[in-house]
Amino acid sequence: MALINLLTKKQIKVLQSYLNDDWKYLILNGAVRAGKTVIDNYLFLLELKRIKKLAEIEKEPHPQYILAGYSSNSIYTNVISSLENQFGIVMKTDRHGHYHLFGIDIVPAYTGSVRGIGAIRGMTSYGAYVNEASLATHEVFQEIVQRCSVGSARIICDTNPDIPTHWLKTDYIDNHDPKARIKAFSFTIDDNTFLSRDYVEALKAATPSGMFYDRSILGQWVTGDGIVYQDFNKDTMVIPRDRVPDGLDYYVGVDWGYEHPNPIILLGDDKDGNTYILEDYTQKHKFINYWVKIAQNLQTRFGRNLIFYADSARPDNVNEFQSNGLNCINANKNVLPGIECVAKKMRERKFYVVDTASSGLLDEIYQYAWDESTGLPLKENDVRHNDRLDAIRYAIYSRNKKGGFIPWN
Repeated sequence: MALINLLTKKQIKVLQSYLNDDWKYLILNGAVRAGKTVIDNYLFLLELKRIKKLAEIEKEPHPQYILAGYSSNSIYTNVISSLENQFGIVMKTDRHGHYHLFGIDIVPAYTGSVRGIGAIRGMTSYGAYVNEASLATHEVFQEIVQRCSVGSARIICDTNPDIPTHWLKTDYIDNHDPKARIKAFSFTIDDNTFLSRDYVEALKAATPSGMFYDRSILGQWVTGDGIVYQDFNKDTMVIPRDRVPDGLDYYVGVDWGYEHPNPIILLGDDKDGNTYILEDYTQKHKFINYWVKIAQNLQTRFGRNLIFYADSARPDNVNEFQSNGLNCINANKNVLPGIECVAKKMRERKFYVVDTASSGLLDEIYQYAWDESTGLPLKENDVRHNDRLDAIRYAIYSRNKKGGFIPWN
């Protein structure tokens, strides 16, 4: 079968570079679903076979290789499980948590925190494969580089984009010094010609405007520009209460505060995935007993199974809710994925605000802007607050994350 039937043109270009160019680092970066990890998984197998031959020549009985990812789950999902699906290769861990293939001891390293260094500290590696490299802490990545000290060791990476000042972009991707021997390839979603056009067009249409689109679809290393929720449309998304359907699935977002506002926001989802912001209880300078009464009233109206997704920064308040019989749990506060989840609903026109709950929320939406130096929303100050938006993000993202769509490389 011709190679063009198995790989995209961009993947073939990467494979040719792998086979023919002199490189130390091979970095694939760009859009989601663009085929980066698919080709890198294949190159990972080629590297293991190359290392097996080198180890035999050097009479090394125990060659080691680093397989790095943000977490054990991401390594399994993006690499181990994908190898099984792509090539029918089943890899199991030994009692040390290492994988073995072609006689190579493959040592997992977790790049999400400095604790990931422990698994590889002191080892000498024949190379490394770093999945989701932009999510790695700089310290762990440097440790991986230092561990790859065998003369012929090489490092393969794949990643989605981040801010343009990210160390992986400035120190590696943009490093054109021939002595560094870095080969970098940028992907857009259109490079993956095996995806159906219907899927691609639907994904483009559903991806929020601005930074999320530029990164996820175009594969660009950009910061946000202007307000965060560019797809919010007051004319179509603020509605009268009589347009809210019956039979919603109700839940609540909570962002604790005292000197700054403390919102409790009631939300509801219909069977078509539309989310409605129904009621807004936001006040300053109120103690926990006040909020317990508000929550108990909501529980009485909407049932004992009503979930309160709360800011985990105040475990005492969460415990107080729980001790009063309220179904209160710590929210998933992951900022960018949470914002993207809310923004995606707006982009798909599945986000609505009841007019009686809109006044303070609209002020926040129109002031919620990107900080170009960090790639995150501007931090609140004396005049700008985003407490309602935080409570809404906690609720929507926590509600939708499990079993929801998660982009892969």
